[in-house]
Amino acid sequence: MLTRRTFVAASLLATVNAAAAQAPSANDPAAILTAIYTRAAKGKGDGGGAFIIETKAAKAKYLSKSLVALWAKADAHTPKGDVGPVDFDPVTNSQEPDVKSFKVDTGKLESDKATVAVTIVGHRNDRKPADQVVRYEFVREANNWKIDDIKGSSDGQAWSIRKMLTDSLKS
Repeated sequence: MLTRRTFVAASLLATVNAAAAQAPSANDPAAILTAIYTRAAKGKGDGGGAFIIETKAAKAKYLSKSLVALWAKADAHTPKGDVGPVDFDPVTNSQEPDVKSFKVDTGKLESDKATVAVTIVGHRNDRKPADQVVRYEFVREANNWKIDDIKGSSDGQAWSIRKMLTDSLKS
């Protein structure tokens, strides 16, 4: 027989389980980008997002294995003392990060790949609208989502991290 106490406990447990099922996973592309941009927007919003590419460990945490390998190859190809092929903060699409707020939009989410766009609003209003959008391509590796490319535009000119790295190997 179902007592009132058992019924209430079962109802509470079902509510908690339903809420947990609906909460975004830390391994969800949108949740990953939300965490990255939340960190980039802290304080005055000028800290940027280069922390995802600053070290080998950071790259391994955020980027796909193939993108990490390509980046290492491009860095090895860069003459000593020269700046590497990526000489800006791709997360904020800038030399001088400025993130006041952001909006994450999941475009396409499949079982093994995803495309997510982030629209950045800065404190300064000196950027073209197209330059405020950064697109991410994710791939799933060993049940974890990893960034496989970052794309955007600067003064209307499209760029892709993967293409910059690949092009740097041609020279």
